[in-house]
Parts: sequence; C-alpha cells; structure tokens
Amino acid sequence: MRRLYHDQLPLRPTEAQHPRAAELLEMSRLLDGIRETLTAVRHDLAGRRRVSVKKGREGLSAEQALRAGLVKQLFDVSYDELAFHLEDSLQLRAFCRLSPSAKPPKRSALQANIGAIRRKTWEAVNQALMLEARKRKVEDGRWMRTDATVVESNIHPPLDSALLWDSVRVLTRIMRRAHEDFGTTACSHTRRAKRRSIAILHAGTMERRRPLYKDLLLVANWTLSCAEQAMGELESMGNDAICRVASLRHFLPLVRKVIDQTERRVLHGEPVPAQDKIVSIFEPHTDIIRKDRRATYYGHKVTLSTGRSGLVLDVVVEDGNPADSTLAIRSTERHAALFGSPPDRAAFDGGFASKNNLQEIKRAGTTEVCFSKPAGVPIDEMTTTPRIRRTLKRFRAGIEAGISFLKRSFGWARVTWTGLPRFHAYVWCSAVAHNLLVFARALVARRAPRPA
Repeated sequence: MRRLYHDQLPLRPTEAQHPRAAELLEMSRLLDGIRETLTAVRHDLAGRRRVSVKKGREGLSAEQALRAGLVKQLFDVSYDELAFHLEDSLQLRAFCRLSPSAKPPKRSALQANIGAIRRKTWEAVNQALMLEARKRKVEDGRWMRTDATVVESNIHPPLDSALLWDSVRVLTRIMRRAHEDFGTTACSHTRRAKRRSIAILHAGTMERRRPLYKDLLLVANWTLSCAEQAMGELESMGNDAICRVASLRHFLPLVRKVIDQTERRVLHGEPVPAQDKIVSIFEPHTDIIRKDRRATYYGHKVTLSTGRSGLVLDVVVEDGNPADSTLAIRSTERHAALFGSPPDRAAFDGGFASKNNLQEIKRAGTTEVCFSKPAGVPIDEMTTTPRIRRTLKRFRAGIEAGISFLKRSFGWARVTWTGLPRFHAYVWCSAVAHNLLVFARALVARRAPRPA
C-alpha cells in the first residue's frame, strides 16, 4: 500500500539523470573550451558600468552573464522567468556558475548585463564554436546552404491611427513628467485622440474615416506644438532637464514623420514608398518586408547559412529588403573567411539564382552549386551530375527545418529587445544558443552506446 508522505527527504540532491542535464553538462564543457571569448564579454560589461562612490553587491562576471544570456534564449523566456529559473533550478545555477548558497541575480541585473553584450561579441563566440566543431569533426564546412527569412520587431500593426495615438500619448506623458519636475508647458488631448483612433477602427469606409483622421491630425499637431514649446523651456534649464530634453529630441522627429506620412496617404491620396515610412515610434529601425508578394512583415530580413551538422554557420541582419540574388556571393565569401576555404558544395534557394552568381561562386573554388529553381541558369552548368543536383536540392530543403527550430524554440519569431543594436545582438544570441545545443546533442549522441 502506498504511503501518504515520505518520513524523511534525502540530505543531498540526487545526481541528475535527465537527458537535458547531460546536454547542459556538455554545453558547459564546450563553453569552457572557448574561454578566450570572455575577454570581449568583460569589455562589453565594463563599458556599461558607472564609477560610483557607493559600494554595493558585486555584479555578474563575464562568464555568468554570457551563460545566463544563453539560458534565456535556450528556454525562450523573459528576464523575469529567467530570474525564477536561476533561483529554482540547481542545474541551471551550476551551468551559469552561480553559487547554490548565494542570492540569485534579479531580473534588472540580468537585463542590464545580458543586454550589454554586443553583436560582435556574440558573433565571436559563434565563430569560436564553429572552429571547435571543425576540430571535433562535427562540422567540416565543406557543405553550405543559404536562405533568408524575416525576424519581426516587437511592434503592433502599424495603422496610421495607432501611430498617431502613440505619438500623442508619448509626448503627453513626457510633458506631464517635465511639468511635475520643472513646471514647464504641458497639454493633454489623449482622451480625444484615443476616441478618434477607436472610431477610425470601427468606421466602415474611407469617407467616414477621413473626417476622423482630420481631427486626430489636428490633435497630434496641437500636441506637437506644445511639446516643441516645452523642449525650448527645458533646454534653457541646463543639465537638470537633460533627460527630458533627450526624450523629446528622440520622439519629436518621429512624430513629425508620422503626421507627414498620414497626411500624404489619407488626406492627399499619395502613395508613400516603403523606405520613407515609419511603422513604429518605439522601433523606428523596423523595415517593411514584402515576401513572395503575399504577406507583409515588419522587422528585418535575415540571411543565414548552415552546414550538414545543422549548425548555423553565419547570420547577417540585412538593411532593408535587398534581393536574394545580391546575397549569394557574399555568403560564400563569409564562409571562406570563417573556415579558410570556400565550400565544396553550396545550395541556395531559387531567389539567389543568377548566371553571374553561379560563375563567381565557381570561380572562387566551389565545385558544385545548386539553386532550387534555375531562374535562367543552365541546369547542366550548376552540378556535374543530375544525382548531385538532386542531393543538393534535398540538402537545401533541410534549412527550412533549421529556420523553423530557431523561430519556435529560440525566439526568432519576434525580437523582444529594443533598438537596432540589441536587435542584432538578440539574433546572434539566439543563433549561438541554438548552435550550442545542436553541438552538445551531437557529442552526447556520439558517446551514447550503440544498440546491439
């Protein structure tokens, strides 16, 4: 008969037997093998620290910050959830080199330290992992497949009415706080702006929306004029109001652009080119990506290359929406810079196909090149035999699974960090976490006993 409760719990925790624990142990060993990258992490952390007379708790080390960032992307959790996991899990505390008896880091400390690690540092960590994979014969770099996807920014759908409402409420909030601190000019039309934005959403036709847009634009211009007056008053106060002035200097040009593009599109019926549009005043770096003439995405185009091992060999966050055909040669050049030689076999999506790309890639030393769709490229010039072409087409299709894995499990579906530099850092951090897990699983599988 089962007991209701245990009389006494064990004094020592039992050794972990879960496969994830073995993966964490292998990942920890891999990071120990590339400890030279911690110098760059320490430099990034030192750049954000301020000299203070106060002596407080010692901050996270470079190794702890790096490993905590990888855990965050490995489990695709928020900073608050990461703080809980590090407090709750002995395995994760051991992986992050945190003492079991010490107080775990708080959410704010994790956010400040992980966010300070730059894109170049994450890229250096990934390059060190790739060289280690080549040394351990997990990835030899002889095969390469390249494709592009879109990683979205953390913004809401960019409706003109929503952008105007964001502009009014943000400027009003800054002016209210400045008025409370310094007694500067302030106005508040947020209630009226919110009502107009909601009414625009429920208006059935453009004829009904146009007068509502006119009133919302009027409110936005009033708020903009008041904010400009408040900024002039704050500038005359010197360094005391420097934070409020910096906020207004950042948002005022963005609000002017939102008002201008709304007037051009709604009132004058003028089409606004995608490169002239702003889709968020909080993430103004966001690009408008039209994919396959069907869906529209708001984020950045990302070009990635993987090998036969499934490891992400290289990542590039593009500026704008360049044609895939302009990216093929650069991918092979970056691959050659990483591994010291171009790939023997390269596979690309159909959008990368062009006769010039084929000639230049083969001239660089790649013997077999395959585009999934010829697009004017002679099939017999790509590969030496039809069998190799079929093999490379199947090989290229495997990158779709890698992209899906990155989006489902490592946060590539939507970047939650703010600003363009941190967007780049987020993408690279996720790629490093993905590679570390795939690399560790390959080593664990290699050590596993084969079935009789």
